[in-house]
Amino acid sequence: MPPEQSAWIPEIAGRDKPVYLAIADAISDDVRAGRLSPGERLPPQRLLAERMGIDFTTVSRAYGEARRRGLVDAHVGQGTFVRTAPPPHRAPASTGFVDMTMNQPPLPDAPELLERLQRGMSAAVSGIGLKGILRYPEAGDPAEDRAAGAFWLRRRLPGLAAERVVVCPGTQGALLALLTALARPGDVVCAEALTYPGFKAVAAQLGLRVVGVPMDADGIDSEALRSVLAEHRPKALYCTPTFHNPTTATMPLERRQAVVAAAREHGVPIIEDDIYGLLPAESPPPLAALAPELTHHIAGLAKCVSPMLRIAYVVAPDARHAMRLTAAQRATTLMASPLTAAIARQWITDGSAQAVLDAVCAEAMARRALADSLLPAASVVTKREAFHLWLHLPNAWTRGEFATHLRTRGIAAVVSDTFAVTPDIPNALRICLGAPTDRDETRRVLEIVAETLDQLPVLAGAII
Repeated sequence: MPPEQSAWIPEIAGRDKPVYLAIADAISDDVRAGRLSPGERLPPQRLLAERMGIDFTTVSRAYGEARRRGLVDAHVGQGTFVRTAPPPHRAPASTGFVDMTMNQPPLPDAPELLERLQRGMSAAVSGIGLKGILRYPEAGDPAEDRAAGAFWLRRRLPGLAAERVVVCPGTQGALLALLTALARPGDVVCAEALTYPGFKAVAAQLGLRVVGVPMDADGIDSEALRSVLAEHRPKALYCTPTFHNPTTATMPLERRQAVVAAAREHGVPIIEDDIYGLLPAESPPPLAALAPELTHHIAGLAKCVSPMLRIAYVVAPDARHAMRLTAAQRATTLMASPLTAAIARQWITDGSAQAVLDAVCAEAMARRALADSLLPAASVVTKREAFHLWLHLPNAWTRGEFATHLRTRGIAAVVSDTFAVTPDIPNALRICLGAPTDRDETRRVLEIVAETLDQLPVLAGAII
């Protein structure tokens, strides 16, 4: 039998807003206060309209708004019900194997945050509506998605106009569209001597030649960059100025200014991958703030919100370049998924994305503190809010031997060869602190790494 309908009447006196919004607010307040229980059936719309002395349409809009917020569910022929809370979050059980080859953000131990995200996802899907889900969106990025991206990035790029923003299907999709627009098969593009493997893969797919630029502890060497630009006349410079992957090097302001000056001198567009840019509490301004006329700024959500969203916002130099990039995207990936773009927009506008970012940074710092306590400081390069570290190996180990031994202990890490663009390859590995399911597993992994560093390869059993 259907549940007994509620005698509930919303208290809307003193709410200075339209009645339908006041009713939706009352539902939200009463759910939080326990006056409405999960699974409880709300009064039928016509009955509530009669009780309150208002028209049916107002109640219908109020229930619709509550559905959009993820507060209630409606079942045809049965009624409207307070949404049942999702089951408590539990971290996935460890399989004993920790795959550190993907540099993913750590999962915060925050069940209430995950429930908030779930409500936002439901609200985003409800907001699209059935007709929207079953049809292609209008050509180009919806204005509200570009506006959400501009809002999200104004902490890094104050005053950013939405007309410069293009919504892409992740950083990889953004790189594909950008390199398609900027270069042709056989052209040269530049990158740091160690660079993101996804960039190397896209360049190879498009028939581009990648020339590496030497680096130091502060990132790309600006003097070496001038020589490379003069010799090779590349179609673009790709770089990650903040929390470089894999070394975590972060260019100081003076270095950024020097890189921008070199690019200006040679008229070379910059592709700035700022995927880690929102993690540090303090960071020099992005290259896009120093040279907006030259820079295509990519800000993906994979490292600071969710890898599953596959959404990246690209800030083009101006609206004309944004239109050119949009055309390149149509020719390659067509568009970002409207569903995931809507979820990203919802999380950004309701504050959930910022809450996730804060939780990721807090968890990253806790795990990095474990690394500080367990690994020799002379071997490790990392940054305060980074969730990956660059591990230099002692001479007794080759990187291949070390990685092989870690795999026998249930840990997969990435050797420096994966990132290399030049023949000068350091004897190092990237360790991703976000891969373990929790801090206990993080500690176990780091203890294995520390133990291996103290052993000789033969004694560790890595080679026979």
